[in-house]
Amino acid sequence: MTTDTVTGSDYGNLVRTHLTRVEQHNAAALDDVAELVLAAVQADGILLTAGAGHSLAAVAETFYRAGGLACVRPIYHPELLPMHGAISSTSAERRSGLAGEVLRESGLAPHDVLFVFSTSGVNYYPVELAQEAANRGCPVVGVTSVASSAQAPRRAGATLAEVSTVVLDNLVPPGDSTYPVDAPVTAAISTLATTFLWNLLMVRLIDKAAESGVRLPLWRSANVEGGDAANADLLRHYQTRIPQLG
Repeated sequence: MTTDTVTGSDYGNLVRTHLTRVEQHNAAALDDVAELVLAAVQADGILLTAGAGHSLAAVAETFYRAGGLACVRPIYHPELLPMHGAISSTSAERRSGLAGEVLRESGLAPHDVLFVFSTSGVNYYPVELAQEAANRGCPVVGVTSVASSAQAPRRAGATLAEVSTVVLDNLVPPGDSTYPVDAPVTAAISTLATTFLWNLLMVRLIDKAAESGVRLPLWRSANVEGGDAANADLLRHYQTRIPQLG
């Protein structure tokens, strides 16, 4: 993404270049996160996933997804969803105290893992989520952009990257837009990069689980033959701890 000659027809190459950088940059951290998640699965723990604004797209990707982990509990508040009020959602993630309110109902335990998705990583909600979880002895994976955090106002006094156990860096540039290269105004890349990181993690998990003899609780698509039956045991096992499965 350093050339000034990229045109609209080359946008796909720009994205592929970025995702390659993301994969290479996070190789070691992804291994560490996979070990945390595998330990949580073996302890019958839960992965809690959280975000605000458009980072909730990443939360949706983690939950009740064909091929995804059944032990995922999304945590959020309606005020954080832009479709419930765009301006108010921005205000909500900048408000101190909301993270504690949300986590009180989450059942977070030390053998769980909290994923916090926030590309800017500077607002109270993501930072306080991470801090509160750490105070409870729960490991925190911050999925963020270190470069974006460096240029954003430090509203919470710290950044998500600074208070996380492990950081996955989506390498998103400040402002998120990527096109045109010399003066980007459109084509936000955070959702693509963050979803790619999550799937890179899933791939590592599959391989590590096979090596360790661990059976991962994976959803089947409800739209293939036998999918509902395959998912029934998972629903029975997790539904009491993950109310969003109701």
